[in-house]
Amino acid sequence: MTTHYDMIAIGAGSGGLSAVERASEYGKKCAVIEVKTIGGTCVNVGCVPKKVMWFAANTATQINSAKGFGFDVDLKSFSWKKLKKGRDNYINGITTWYDGYLEDLGIDYIHGFGKLVDKNTVAVDGKQYTADHIVLSPGGEPFVPPIKGSEQGITSDGFFELEELPEKVAVIGGGYIGVELAGVLNALGSKVELFEMADTLLTGFDSTIQNTLIKDYTNHGIEIHTDTQIQSITSNKVIHTNKGEFGEFDTIIWAVGRKPMTQDLGLDDAGIVYNKHGFIPTDKFQVTNIDNVFALGDATGRTPLTPVAIAAGRRLSDRLYNNMSDRHLNYDNIATVVFSHPPIGTIGLTEDEANKKFDKVKIYKSEFTPMSDALLDHKTTTALKLVCAGDDEKVVGCHIMGHGADEMLQGFAVAIKMGATKEQFDNTVAIHPSSAEELVTMR
Repeated sequence: MTTHYDMIAIGAGSGGLSAVERASEYGKKCAVIEVKTIGGTCVNVGCVPKKVMWFAANTATQINSAKGFGFDVDLKSFSWKKLKKGRDNYINGITTWYDGYLEDLGIDYIHGFGKLVDKNTVAVDGKQYTADHIVLSPGGEPFVPPIKGSEQGITSDGFFELEELPEKVAVIGGGYIGVELAGVLNALGSKVELFEMADTLLTGFDSTIQNTLIKDYTNHGIEIHTDTQIQSITSNKVIHTNKGEFGEFDTIIWAVGRKPMTQDLGLDDAGIVYNKHGFIPTDKFQVTNIDNVFALGDATGRTPLTPVAIAAGRRLSDRLYNNMSDRHLNYDNIATVVFSHPPIGTIGLTEDEANKKFDKVKIYKSEFTPMSDALLDHKTTTALKLVCAGDDEKVVGCHIMGHGADEMLQGFAVAIKMGATKEQFDNTVAIHPSSAEELVTMR
């Protein structure tokens, strides 16, 4: 006998969980299917454990900076094993909590690999389940390029399995993940080299952010190789590139992107359209080409961020089950943070994007040593940029790198989402002394 639901989500990460949680609030019978660990990438091998490591790296930086403020501090030791154990226990606590939480909501949790049989049916370990609505939110996994010796490297998933701090590390990839891992490892004491095939780090970010990041990372001991293509890796972890050989490394980490986990979902059996990379296109309501099947999160290839998947999932269930016929996520002006050292916060258009879109663009920017670093030998840079467009100078982009960027951007993101202008920024009284005040005082 087949069990029937109002909604089934394949994938118990941010997107799938959010959709069934909200649907259950409207009294709907729901199930969520997960082949790995509940919580998905974010909880298990992404945002949450990454942020723990980032806090640890920040602590190391603060200890090293203490003497600048007159403290006679010696670092006696650092235990990677203790840090890993504490982090893993924290994550286990979250995933264990989910069991009772889903039970309280009346959501069935089915552990196993979910595969579409048709547009209303999912099979898991030989048993079939049907639903009026099916949500595809399987998430993604690290991509490893098919080059000779690629198996000598680990992925970002493997980073969280490391039992000790590597002495010399190659991070391959200069996007979000590569930049974050390089910063963490460098701060905790590894010798880090960062390889990127493009001519800069964080491709697609504003040039001010890219340039400031490269300058600060270089000043803090990270060796950066741009315009560098990896050709092969030897068994003793020597990397061969178009610019010569580099190594030997203790650990090589692949951080060159992620691919959607859609290849075995049975998309063809259900008639679901997907592109050559495995991403599932949807309309603004997250609807695939099949009207009762939806896709969320990394599987869509569109803004692969945890809060985006959460917001899209909740809005989907609002629309389906609460008579909110036009409820959907607007993908414009989504704020995001790169947890580099120091962090980067950005929202809206870059300077180059604005110049292509608008006839009249004005840029306001500021760059300085933050007060927190004024007494230190090894300083960081705070860089801020506002991108404004039109006669009213509407703020269409905000880009920040510096201590506190991750926290200060959230409030400014609200203002920008509401359509704030430079004049309205200027009419806001500054909080002094702070780095954030520069965003309302720039001329």
